[in-house]
Amino acid sequence: MPGDTSSLTRLRIALTVFFALDGFVFAGWVVRIPAIKAQTGASASTLGLALLGVSAGAVITMTLTGRLCRRYGNHRVTVVCAVLLSLSVALPPLTHSALALGLVLLLFGAAYGGINVAFNSAAVELVAALRRPVMPSFHAAFSLGGMVGAGLGALVAGVLSPTRHLLLLTLVGLLVTAAAGPTLLRHEPPAPPERGVPAGGAPRRLDGRTRAERGVPAGGAPRRLDGRTRALVIVFGLIAGCTAYGEGALADWGALHLEQDLNASAGAAAVGYSCFALAMTVGRLTGTTLLERLGRTRTVVAGGTTAAAGMLLGALAPSLWAALLGYAITGIGLANLFPVAVERAGALAGPDGVATASTLGYGGMLLGPPAIGFMADWFSLPAALTSVAVLAAVAAAVGALVGASARRTAGD
Repeated sequence: MPGDTSSLTRLRIALTVFFALDGFVFAGWVVRIPAIKAQTGASASTLGLALLGVSAGAVITMTLTGRLCRRYGNHRVTVVCAVLLSLSVALPPLTHSALALGLVLLLFGAAYGGINVAFNSAAVELVAALRRPVMPSFHAAFSLGGMVGAGLGALVAGVLSPTRHLLLLTLVGLLVTAAAGPTLLRHEPPAPPERGVPAGGAPRRLDGRTRAERGVPAGGAPRRLDGRTRALVIVFGLIAGCTAYGEGALADWGALHLEQDLNASAGAAAVGYSCFALAMTVGRLTGTTLLERLGRTRTVVAGGTTAAAGMLLGALAPSLWAALLGYAITGIGLANLFPVAVERAGALAGPDGVATASTLGYGGMLLGPPAIGFMADWFSLPAALTSVAVLAAVAAAVGALVGASARRTAGD
């Protein structure tokens, strides 16, 4: 039975594995970008255009995956995209021009975008069935997988060629998919509890109609969404975008700020993003407990406020150690905003809600690095990095407004 405890536990473990695999494969590709650049002979600008293939493929696929999930099921789409992701990561070392690289990265990005929507949609269903806010634990697995993938890439960079390294990622990906995929394929997605069902209680009818009569398919969201629901999905997507903006900005510009503005060595500067990533992982590992104690609204408000304060410290601090502390505080603050935003969007609108929130979130990650670059040219890099604090504060304010509106209309 899909809803029994052992079945839900197996589904949770399998989904956690796929989240970790996604982070592992993507980080393994990222650490070999310099070697691929040298192999293709691409200039910085042409490499940048080729790398847009990942972004374009992801965004295009994210907008379509919601429909695929509704038609074929989140679990099947997750497994298929995991296979495509594992196979496509081996293609970049086989290219010898920026154009060819861009084309294969379009496929890699499509698989990456597809699996993100599919397993987040599956996770939203599982969160509803478990009646516990465990969404951050899945994203913690993604972060841990990314840290392992990056660490492994650093270890083998001087031993294995990019071709052999990324082929190894393909083999790992296919083996993991073969091990965890059958669990998803054997189990139907758990049906969410009826609205108005107290935790551990019997279903309580609100209006005498069945789910089918209300147009709610099993395991899905309403087929037709009203304007308020669509607006809320977009709002949660904007919160995700504000969060991802900060992640992208720190990934691309955090180390340069420490090295350029605080005279840190290259090694010390590299520690900056590690502090941020580790703090974000810890924040997500403790996210379920935090959500159970504070609730979603207060978690978003507290997280956005913490991230804003941390980034102001990280951007404007006069010393390296203070800046590193600021990066860590930022990571803790941002940790649970994206998981909460995606989970709420999915609860409102099913896979289409996840697709919308993920697309807006990914858009924020794409916008962050170039926006920081332009602002750094106009003002300075420290001033540009304060935009991360501004958007974190915006996420906190939006979260507070949504929470207040929900309490006025239906209770929180």
